[in-house]
Amino acid sequence: MEVLLIMIAAFVGYLVMYQLYGRYIGSKIFALSKTAVPPSVEMEDGVDYVPTKKEVIFGHHFTSIAGTGPIVGPAIAIIWGWLPALLWVFVGSVVMGAVHDFGALIISMRNQGKSISDYTSKYVNSRTRFLFFLIVFLELWIVIAIFGLVIAVIFGMYPQSVAAVWVEVPIAIGLGYLVYRKGKGVLGLSIYAILLMYLFVFLGPYIPIKMPAVAGIPATGVWTIILLVYAFIASVLPVTTLLQPRDFINSHQLVIAMALLILGALVAGFSGRLELVAPAVQASPEKAPSMWPFLFITIACGAISGFHSLVSSGTSAKQVRNETDSLFVGYGSMLMEGALATLVIIAVAAGIGMGYTTKAGETLTGVAAWTTHYSSWAAAAGLGSKITAFVDGSANMINTLGIPKQFTLAIMAVFVASFAGTTLDTATRIQRYVLSELFTSLKLDFLTERYTATAIAVGSAAILAFATGASGAGALKLWPLFGAVNQTLAALALIIITVYLKGRGGVKWMVAGIPAVFMAVMTLWAAVMNQVHFGHAHNLLLQAINIVIIIVAAWIVIEGVVKFFQTEGTAHMDEEVVVTT
Repeated sequence: MEVLLIMIAAFVGYLVMYQLYGRYIGSKIFALSKTAVPPSVEMEDGVDYVPTKKEVIFGHHFTSIAGTGPIVGPAIAIIWGWLPALLWVFVGSVVMGAVHDFGALIISMRNQGKSISDYTSKYVNSRTRFLFFLIVFLELWIVIAIFGLVIAVIFGMYPQSVAAVWVEVPIAIGLGYLVYRKGKGVLGLSIYAILLMYLFVFLGPYIPIKMPAVAGIPATGVWTIILLVYAFIASVLPVTTLLQPRDFINSHQLVIAMALLILGALVAGFSGRLELVAPAVQASPEKAPSMWPFLFITIACGAISGFHSLVSSGTSAKQVRNETDSLFVGYGSMLMEGALATLVIIAVAAGIGMGYTTKAGETLTGVAAWTTHYSSWAAAAGLGSKITAFVDGSANMINTLGIPKQFTLAIMAVFVASFAGTTLDTATRIQRYVLSELFTSLKLDFLTERYTATAIAVGSAAILAFATGASGAGALKLWPLFGAVNQTLAALALIIITVYLKGRGGVKWMVAGIPAVFMAVMTLWAAVMNQVHFGHAHNLLLQAINIVIIIVAAWIVIEGVVKFFQTEGTAHMDEEVVVTT
């Protein structure tokens, strides 16, 4: 029952905070207007700027920000105990992450849908803008290169997921055609689409697809190439062709997966089979870094993640059709992700105790199952270990509903792989926007065309992915930097939001300013500790890149603080141009 009380309390808390804090921020802090014409309407082009129903854009936005983030982070951070992980997810998502995502979204909407790195020049200065571009490019470069490998690893671990993940592409294209070209209703058709996709989910265990090596390239490398080609195509297509309809299907998939997890937790909880087997707090796990500050770096998506500001100001700001919809999309999506991360914590803190099979084939239950999987930081590290903890724990809970475990494993594997795919092509599209904005400012207009910019985005990621060989795992060399880079970006985005709100007068800036200070301290602290660790390991590559990141981040923080104290109330109000109907 303890697990059920935690789950219910968290979910009720998210609903209450959306109604109280979220609506307060929307109406009183950002003063959302129904009459302001958003970029999706003002600059509609049918490719990137497309006014979209809030339910559809919610699905796109959520699946883009989620990916495997709210799964991987909590699944490793649980090693410090379920209580610190749960508290950070709840508090972080409500007062930091949701403010960060929503703030980046609405400011972008008030600046023609430009990315946060681009509109930084308006609210701070042009110097900071180029430094911001550097951080953003590095983050997206790693994300695009690594997520091809992530999906390849998932396909290798769960070959029963491959057919359903790929069949979703033609299903989504068909859905987009019927909705946007033929004017059919999206809700009914999307239900048929998800049912068709789930047919292949249940066929998956009978038709597992295992990629062989091709021309000496191992399976992970082959999948990485295929996925990068897919990312290029998905990025240059109009959002209504593939991106929106596929993400709307994925939003239904999310509802189904979360519903199954909740129902499974209820059945297992009331039957007495679901108990917390992870410790509440474990401050010093074997060979693990310090919980402070690394808990706040390890759990990003689910609490606060800098990547979200890129989605908010990269793709979503070009599609939200009304300012008032931005609260549901920006703030609401982050709380939904917090709810998902809460379920992940329950799955790896309790669900795994219902049955865990070791590599030696031994089946363990209870505390023994958890302690075996999380025996040390090294044992729990690695993508496969993190995903296995979540998928197996979730499958155990869903299995109590009478669904055979082979199907529950397929359901959760498809869920994880589908969300990772969304992150891959959304990151590629955002990188294209970022490069186009940068090339425009440098007057290199011949590089701004969408095919050219996308080719640069994908090509540079491919170089990184295959830098160490044909496996496509080259980005793993830079992966140790990602957590600090991502959370540094979150801190920098909050600084920009703070300066923007300072210009609107009063103490409105505090809703972003306090989180900005917290995140700046945590991330710079972690980056410095990483620098020491990289030095002890004699890793000159990571040392060199990490010191550049520290210098750039500190520079932007200083520039932001200086601009904050220079900014007078209502200064930026005069600069904004709000078009009304």
